[in-house]
Amino acid sequence: MSKDIKEIQGEIVEEFSMFDDWMQRYEYMIELGKSLPLIDEKYKIEENLIKGCQSKVWVHAELEGDKLVFTADSDAIITKGIVAILIRAFSNQHPADIIEADTKFIDEIGLKEHLSPTRANGLVSMIKQLKMYAVAYQTQLN
Repeated sequence: MSKDIKEIQGEIVEEFSMFDDWMQRYEYMIELGKSLPLIDEKYKIEENLIKGCQSKVWVHAELEGDKLVFTADSDAIITKGIVAILIRAFSNQHPADIIEADTKFIDEIGLKEHLSPTRANGLVSMIKQLKMYAVAYQTQLN
């Protein structure tokens, strides 16, 4: 039985709460970035780039059965960590659940206030993009 988005988000919040300071959290994010399901080179194209990120972030979505599976990559290690967190929460889920999911867990980690404004905007753009993919694929399922 796969976990739902809320459960995964809860796990992520718990993991981050184990660290006392932000240096450790950043290091952890970089580690998470290394475990990111990497996007296939052929999807590293303009259309898959997330607008509004200062670094390059590619995200690809594919429907497997009735679940949406995301792969991604970034040319910046912190950004890679951020996208890894989002993909862990939203990949292998039903598009409808992704659309409805809230992203309060990001605030609970305290991520936004520890990112530069441009990175924080990039984070918002990433969430928007993942949800847009979900909307697109949800219409295919209907």
